[in-house]
Amino acid sequence: MSRKPNKVISVPKSAFTLANDEFRAMLKVLRIEEGLSQSELARRLGLPQSYVSKYETGERRLAFLDFVLLCDALDISIVDFVKRFDQERRRPVAD
Repeated sequence: MSRKPNKVISVPKSAFTLANDEFRAMLKVLRIEEGLSQSELARRLGLPQSYVSKYETGERRLAFLDFVLLCDALDISIVDFVKRFDQERRRPVAD
């Protein structure tokens, strides 16, 4: 893994960031592309529908292992999710 020397990255303390909004939006888009309602996705995860609703609205943050299970339920690899997320984040914003 290549590292850039002396690059400082600041980690926001708040969950309410643009990147987090984009992350949650991507999860919702993937759910919809998969043709799943929140209830159907929750059933795949073995969790209540409110779990899906809360992470989509930002009331709940996903732990990494929850994210892994979610990717499995959405039939996308973690690598493909990260690639797509990175592409979306780098896309220029239209005026």
